[in-house]
Amino acid sequence: MAEYDTVLIRYGELSTKGKNRKDFITRLFRNVKAMTADIEGLEYTKTYDRIYIKLNGADADVMRERLSKVFGISSFSFTEKIGNDIETICACCLELAKSSGKETFKIISKRHDKSYPMRSDEINRAAASVILKNTDLKVDVHEPQLPIRVEVHRDCAYVTSEKIPGAGGYPAGINGKVLLLLSGGIDSPVAAYELMKRGLQVEAIHYASPPYTSENAKQKVLTLASMVSEYQGQMHVHLINFTDLQLAIYKTAGDPYAVTLMRRMMYRLAEMTAEKYGCLAIATGESIGQVASQTLESIACINSVISIPVLRPLICMDKVEIIDLARKIGTYETSILPFEDCCTIFDPKNPVTKPTIRKSEYYEAAFDYQTLLQQAMDAMETVRVEPQKETEEFL
Repeated sequence: MAEYDTVLIRYGELSTKGKNRKDFITRLFRNVKAMTADIEGLEYTKTYDRIYIKLNGADADVMRERLSKVFGISSFSFTEKIGNDIETICACCLELAKSSGKETFKIISKRHDKSYPMRSDEINRAAASVILKNTDLKVDVHEPQLPIRVEVHRDCAYVTSEKIPGAGGYPAGINGKVLLLLSGGIDSPVAAYELMKRGLQVEAIHYASPPYTSENAKQKVLTLASMVSEYQGQMHVHLINFTDLQLAIYKTAGDPYAVTLMRRMMYRLAEMTAEKYGCLAIATGESIGQVASQTLESIACINSVISIPVLRPLICMDKVEIIDLARKIGTYETSILPFEDCCTIFDPKNPVTKPTIRKSEYYEAAFDYQTLLQQAMDAMETVRVEPQKETEEFL
């Protein structure tokens, strides 16, 4: 069999979207092209249930790494485009079997062209018969070491033995835009990944407290944003100076309620930013019970200050699961760099775990937080970050 010359991409959850399927495929096609835009010589073809990329000598390892990060892909295979006559198909299957080093095989064929003169099971038997006569391989229909997949089209066929799992989910950006509270910790970059996997376009908001938080802490957050932005093409990060609000909170409320009040202010600022930039929800990396501000009582108290929906993709994950996913997407080592954010520099000794709305409002009535919120919004800085490679923007 000749060297693979084509990548065949299969869609995942797109098949469940009914009338929206066309829009999902169009978005996925655009995202695939954007992820591979800097690779020269590629030729793209889109059909109802497949995307085909002719490699024209492009590096297969680079293509594998890029495509594994495109949400909406169920699986993909490196394959060869051949003639669709049964003799050519059988010859390719035989060559693949001979070079495999395997002991068992199975032919799995699919007719995209229903007018083809042989049914799928007839193609399977014809190709299997040639392999059985010319090799020592045996058929195993349940757990074959070598599954050979054949796709027959009107003017060609594709043969492959490798089915590489894709990232799954929905194409990035197809389900609207959300604003993520992005810290420099482990959880929120993982939350960004999970949100993007569900087809959401993620913008981020980050709270800094200079001079108590450093420029290194800010750069760490932008680096994390750049890392996860690869899954959607780019990301806008809205930077909020939180110093005056934080000092006012500690002066007014002291230790126990400081974290609760800070989170309530952060949510208010996030809602204002979301409305300004057209985000339909805000999101966090919270996991229930992980810290004082993530008890159910705290979440209810903090959530009460806004009316916009809050998405919490990690809410039922434990820390080990979150760390494992952070390692998988490559953000863990950056997240643990020792640069403190505004939530850790004034780490309270005895934070309240069961705050009440009534007491929170009592403390907030003691200072003019509305003016401080508006001042923070007026001074907000927005930075657009992109992945470490040049690529088109996902629209």
